[in-house]
Parts: sequence; C-alpha cells; structure tokens
Amino acid sequence: MSLRTFLRLFAHVQMLPILESGEETLVGGQAVMEGVMMRAPHSYCVSVRKPSGEIVSEDMPVARMSEKYPWLKYPMLRGLGTLGQAMSLGMRALKFSANAALDDGKTEKPAEVSSWMMSVQVIFSIVFFLVVYKLIPLKLTEYLSNWKPALKGQIAFNAVDGLIRLIIFVGFLYILSRAKDIRRVFEFHGAEHKVVFNFESGKPVNVENAQQFVTWHPRCGTSFMFVIMLISMVVYMIIPAPTFTAKLLERIILLPVITGLSYELIRFAAKRRGSFLALLTAPGLWTQRITTKSPSDAQTEVAIHALNGAMTLEAKQGGELVIA
Repeated sequence: MSLRTFLRLFAHVQMLPILESGEETLVGGQAVMEGVMMRAPHSYCVSVRKPSGEIVSEDMPVARMSEKYPWLKYPMLRGLGTLGQAMSLGMRALKFSANAALDDGKTEKPAEVSSWMMSVQVIFSIVFFLVVYKLIPLKLTEYLSNWKPALKGQIAFNAVDGLIRLIIFVGFLYILSRAKDIRRVFEFHGAEHKVVFNFESGKPVNVENAQQFVTWHPRCGTSFMFVIMLISMVVYMIIPAPTFTAKLLERIILLPVITGLSYELIRFAAKRRGSFLALLTAPGLWTQRITTKSPSDAQTEVAIHALNGAMTLEAKQGGELVIA
C-alpha cells in the first residue's frame, strides 16, 4: 500500500464518526471513497463509482443490535449498540470503497486493502483521537491555568478545556476540507443527506428531486460529535477530578456515558426540531457547512443507487419501509 493510500484511509477512518448517521429505525448513510453506504433497519448497501465509471455495490442483511441483544434497546445503552454497529459497518464500507477505488481496470489483480491494514488504521485512529481530543486540550488547559490561576476552578478549567477541544475539532475539519480527495468525500456526504431528505419527504427518489434539498441533516455524525463535546464539558464540570491523571482517566472512562447521553439528545432533537434541546444541535448543523458540499448529479446518482439497493433488500426481508 502506498503512503498516499494509507493517509487517505487514515483521514477516512478519523471521519467515520463525523460522516455516519446511525439510527436503528430510520434510513441513514455514510460517505465513503467515491461512494455512499446506505442503511435501512435490516439492510446495508454500499455503492461506489470505480475509476472506469462503473457503479459497483455490496449489500447484506443486518440485524438491529436491539434484536440481537435485547438489553441494548434501553435508553443510553441503545446509542452505544447502534453506533458501535454503525462504526463496524462503516469500516466494512470503507474497505469495499477503497478496494474499488484502487481497481483502475488496468491490471488483472488490482491492489487491495487487507483486513490487518484496516485493523492498524483503527488502532492508530483511536490513539490519535485520545491524544488530539483528550490529552492535548487537557495539557494546554493545565498550562493556561498555571499562567492564569483563575482558570483552576472546576467550571472555568473544563470550559477552557472544552473550548480548546472544539477549536481543534473544527480546525481539523477545515484543514481536511481543503484537500481535494476529502472535498470529494464531503460532496458524497452532501449527496447522502440530499437523498435521505428526498426519501423522507415522500417524493419519488431521483436526482432532480434530491438536488432540491439542503446538504445538512440533524442525524449527521458531525452534529453528534459536536453534541458529545458540549455534553462532555457539562459532565466534567459536575464530576470533580483533582489531578491531571484523574482528569485524563475521567475523560476516557466517561466516554461511553457521554456518548449515550449525546445519542439520546440527537434522537430527541431529530424528532422535535422546534424544541429547546434541539437548539443544542444547531452548532453541529452549522459545522456541516464544512463537512458537506453540494454534490454533482453523478454523485447523487451513486447515493440513490445505494439507497435503492438497501431498500430492495429490506423489501425482500419483509421490511415496512419502501422507496417512495
């Protein structure tokens, strides 16, 4: 694997939580390399346009996590199960799309991304996440509090820590968006949202109708990540941690709790868009101006292809959702 392919995969793995929109009861999806993955409650389909122009797909039935493990149907826990499955499917879709992108049709046996390489990417990305979003903000805040003692208070310290984390998050997204490859991913992300909006509207799903919708959606991983960071600020302000080590461990140990809380908030906001709590998701919608771009008709066509594949498989399994 070339260094360029490794770095592209790394960027995509880092963006999996940003690009996905996992939800057990609704249609959702995720942008991948030159394509889109779509999910229905019991079906999965990823469609990718190869360098030759051909659209290739992979689909399979997927059981809900709450059906496999009934204890995951309860609030707080259901978010962890659903998002864990979404990340697993996202990695599968990313691997499929990467292999399709590497197949230029010029060689009999094109290069492929191996499972061990994807495992290395996951480990590398987890370490990157902990260092960039946990360790660095905490260390910078500690340095600032030594310079300005007023920041040592529980509320002030965690407010500054959270602000630094948000600045790093938005800055990282903006820098990534300047890369040509990532911009195309953000265009497919926009295509995914437009097609989901089209489906939810009840209008026939086609390129012309889909292009009429906006690219930002309340059930987007970008909004979810933003809510996680806002909720974490509040949680850290409430639960004291006296030392640097205790603060770092707190940020790691409480991550599942904060993730569950954030999922419930996003779920509530998506169903009650005019509520007060829905206002907390607004910054995530604004940030989607970075992570989604207006797609071309060809990119929207790929997203529709993925949705049709997922819905066709859903119908074969007796699913209630049908293509409008």
